[in-house]
Amino acid sequence: MAQTEKAVRQSVSIPPRVARRVRALAERQKTSANRVLVDLIEAGLQSKEAEKERFFALAEKMTQTKDPKERKRLRDYCYAPTSTLRVHHAAAFVP
Repeated sequence: MAQTEKAVRQSVSIPPRVARRVRALAERQKTSANRVLVDLIEAGLQSKEAEKERFFALAEKMTQTKDPKERKRLRDYCYAPTSTLRVHHAAAFVP
């Protein structure tokens, strides 16, 4: 028999603009604001984990390539100002 995790009550303060958007989403989805917040947090956590995995895959590819042009292309992509894989983001993920 599967057990569900017991919910942890957590109080957070969010800006009024964000609260309005959460309530509007909840109304459109016909669910609670709490459910919307949980879904958004879970999606954000999954996104951060995927970003970390992409970064480490790119770093692995960069260390394994022998082609200097490919290495430079990968390095430029990693350090590009618009890249979501910028190195300083991944620093928080190093165990």
